[in-house]
Amino acid sequence: MKKTASVFVALGLGVFAIASTAQTAHADPARDAILAKLAAQAKAENPNFSAFSVERGKTLFSTKFTTGKPDTPSCSTCHTMDPRAQGKTRAGKVIEPMAVSRTPARFTKPKKVAKWFRRNCKSVIGRACTATEKGDYITFMNSL
Repeated sequence: MKKTASVFVALGLGVFAIASTAQTAHADPARDAILAKLAAQAKAENPNFSAFSVERGKTLFSTKFTTGKPDTPSCSTCHTMDPRAQGKTRAGKVIEPMAVSRTPARFTKPKKVAKWFRRNCKSVIGRACTATEKGDYITFMNSL
């Protein structure tokens, strides 16, 4: 009986590892460090924080906000509804895909990540993004 229980525990841990890998499908030490820092900030902002969410990131990406600039109501305004596709700025400049599967260096430079979240959160949402929102967004883009 103990041997059977051990097998189920091992299988359960294996399933957990697979589920965790699915959310961070494209591992990169620099991106992982950014996410770890955001997780610490998220925990400081909200003691009930437990993990970043692909679903919350997807919702943040696709939501049309009324609190930011009228010409940029959502992330998909410039980045298209498919983060794996190229987007365009309002001036017509090409933006490489946000999905890490298409642009592997995405979300690996802390200063660049901070700069673009600072600009785009204010433009789209009308305020700074929380650490949880940033982590959810990166986790979603990392899952594609």
